[in-house]
Amino acid sequence: MSLEGSELVPVKGGDPIPLLRTKLVIGRRESCDICLRFPNISGRHCELTFQEGYWTVRDLGSTNGIRVNGDRVTHKNLLPGTRITIANREYTIEYSAAGTNTLNELMEDNIMDQPLLEKAGLIRPRRDRREDLR
Repeated sequence: MSLEGSELVPVKGGDPIPLLRTKLVIGRRESCDICLRFPNISGRHCELTFQEGYWTVRDLGSTNGIRVNGDRVTHKNLLPGTRITIANREYTIEYSAAGTNTLNELMEDNIMDQPLLEKAGLIRPRRDRREDLR
């Protein structure tokens, strides 16, 4: 789970913004980790957090809000390639998500072969009746 290669890429062109720490405040203030000097950006607009291999965005009570893939949100998990609108500035977040192989591993593992409670270790495996007849 690495931040390496994590960046906000402006949709309408411009230099990508590298995401170098696990928690970053975006806003108009100089004290913000990512300073966007536009009048419609709040002083402390939103926060990006990298946790368990994924980025999330959280609105910090901004005036003009944040949107993820066009929907206004207060907090949202972000997959690679997700479009984030901060006030009216559009970016995509690019990074390598942790666990990209997890879905493939689950697809290879036939979860229908075993009850979910058993798979989770909450109940004992049932013995095959044919074994009891021997």
